[in-house]
Amino acid sequence: MTDDSLMTLERFFQVTKEDVEKKIISKVKDQQIVKILQAGKRLRPLIAQLSFKVCTGGKETPYQYQQSIEGSVAIELAHTASLVHDDIIDKDTMRRGNVAFHIDAGIPRALLIGHRMLSIGFNIALSHGPIIAKLYVDTWDEVLNGELEEVDYNQTEPAPENGFGISSKSSIFKEYFKIINMKTASLYATACKAGAVEAEAKGEILEILSAYGREIGLAYQLADDLVDLENGEMIDSVIIPLLTRLENKKLDSNSLKAKAIQRKLTKNSDKIKELYIEEINRHIKRAEQLSRSDLIPPSHYAVLLQNAPSFIINRMLKEINVTV
Repeated sequence: MTDDSLMTLERFFQVTKEDVEKKIISKVKDQQIVKILQAGKRLRPLIAQLSFKVCTGGKETPYQYQQSIEGSVAIELAHTASLVHDDIIDKDTMRRGNVAFHIDAGIPRALLIGHRMLSIGFNIALSHGPIIAKLYVDTWDEVLNGELEEVDYNQTEPAPENGFGISSKSSIFKEYFKIINMKTASLYATACKAGAVEAEAKGEILEILSAYGREIGLAYQLADDLVDLENGEMIDSVIIPLLTRLENKKLDSNSLKAKAIQRKLTKNSDKIKELYIEEINRHIKRAEQLSRSDLIPPSHYAVLLQNAPSFIINRMLKEINVTV
């Protein structure tokens, strides 16, 4: 892959994704894992490679590029393992248009295959040196803390909101943002930081790119949840407890029938949508601001870095005819 000043962001992502898919096939020999990995968007590897290219200016060696692609596969494995385990916790039956793996293969095997993904990913990270290995472990620890926070939150009796308002300052939304920051945004942050480390970048630019990735991760999860809510899907994680708290009531989880949840969604849909779009825009703007840092060397890839936040999020929101 060469530095082409005419390459669009869409073309960059397309070519990079093809290289990631080739690397997955060469590194992952377990066919069950390969099957689980199918149909993934590969967003974390894509922004990892964009971060890598920003730091090399497209002047890396073929070996460095292949190493960076390999490193991003470790991130994709960790992400996909978290999805397998999430589906078990949330009792989801579908994933990426297919039957969820735990439904197809059973919970014991799904748990173990998820752990195997993490093991393969860690071995890749370890082969890339102590910095990448520690980044991998620390990030997975943050993801786990987010999972535990969510489980605890869903099992806690709701506190009175004293005139609940739908805003980013409410305690409910603060908790929601805290969880998605740990569960989702941490992997985006690590992807960008790992890409920079693979490019042998050092110093403050690592933290700039990490913060950039985290903002994209937050915006993406908000957009993903907004699409689900607009499509009438019931999200069995933080969103349902959030909705049950809108009326300051304690509802047993067994009483959360589809019609009751849908009524809450409908009742508050305009305000919820408005808040989501406001927050998505806020995180996109933060990412764009970080991408314009003086620490990022000028290049065509730096321009792509600036364009990526809105490109990624709008591609997600296109399904519900929303543009930010």
